[in-house]
Amino acid sequence: MADVVLGIESSCDETSAAILVGDGDRAELASLVILSQDVHQVFGGVVPELASRAHLRALDPVVGRALAEAGLPLSALDAVAVTAGPGLIGALLVGVSYAKALAAGCGLRLIGVHHLEGHLFAPTLEDPDLAPPFVALLVSGGHTLLLDVPEWGRYRVLGETRDDAAGEAFDKVATLLGLGYPGGPAIERLAQRGVDRFRLPRPMLGAGFDFSFSGLKTAVLHAVRASANLDADRADLARSFQDAVIDVLAAKAAAAVEDTGHGALVVGGGVACNRALTERLARALSGRARVVVAQPRLNLDNAAMIARAGWFHLRRGEQSDHFLDADPSLPWPGLERGPVAAPAP
Repeated sequence: MADVVLGIESSCDETSAAILVGDGDRAELASLVILSQDVHQVFGGVVPELASRAHLRALDPVVGRALAEAGLPLSALDAVAVTAGPGLIGALLVGVSYAKALAAGCGLRLIGVHHLEGHLFAPTLEDPDLAPPFVALLVSGGHTLLLDVPEWGRYRVLGETRDDAAGEAFDKVATLLGLGYPGGPAIERLAQRGVDRFRLPRPMLGAGFDFSFSGLKTAVLHAVRASANLDADRADLARSFQDAVIDVLAAKAAAAVEDTGHGALVVGGGVACNRALTERLARALSGRARVVVAQPRLNLDNAAMIARAGWFHLRRGEQSDHFLDADPSLPWPGLERGPVAAPAP
């Protein structure tokens, strides 16, 4: 019997709802609505209080739009999956409170989802046969993680950022270059016109699987201050910075694939929208592993990936109770450190 799952995502500055219809081992996306909050561009970054207020105004209409696009009434829903963390506490509370009220009022099952696990499941919406084992590279504004995924629900940390996430570094460097917010797309467009002529560092290259981007950001700051003509240097600085980040991400991802012996690399998170990154990864792993990346709409924060992860847990008989709460530091269920035994045959 099919399960109709409403997904809700409100962890940062996108208000999103999606309808997923899961039947047997397959899940089909019936609708996806994402409403981005443009107000933050004025401030050069996300203002948490403004984000929360915008979610409050937008969430109910966005859910209504998702149901309308799926051609389904509210009564057709079986469950609600909602991002419970990590993220901005006020923004998370809006989504969790809405999901709990809807589940209680309509008698629906409720499942809180870890935002990063949602990113892992995003590619399965386009590639339903995607299955572990694989290496995952999750790169976003808040996180940079390399994972060994031996099976769904079990994840081993290979490496993570020690300071700034890759997406955060893109945003901060974009500010230094006067490009505005969000920084990733602006740097990518500008870098296409530049050449890598600045001697920027490749932090922690060849030093295990952990990442560090704060020093690279500082190197760009010094280069900007030393520039006699920033207008002339801007494109080359953007290219040099982007190449440095990509060199590190690609080298560590390729080393992780080599270390685990897995035949696939799954790339997720907002930075996965960067075509220069995905093309470099494809070249680095050519002949060794396939690179799996969802379309940009599914890599940005969205409710479809939350619905898909929620459906996975619901099929395993897992659900949340009315004590579900938003947690900006939510532990990732199934996340392990150290060796992970191979799954049973």
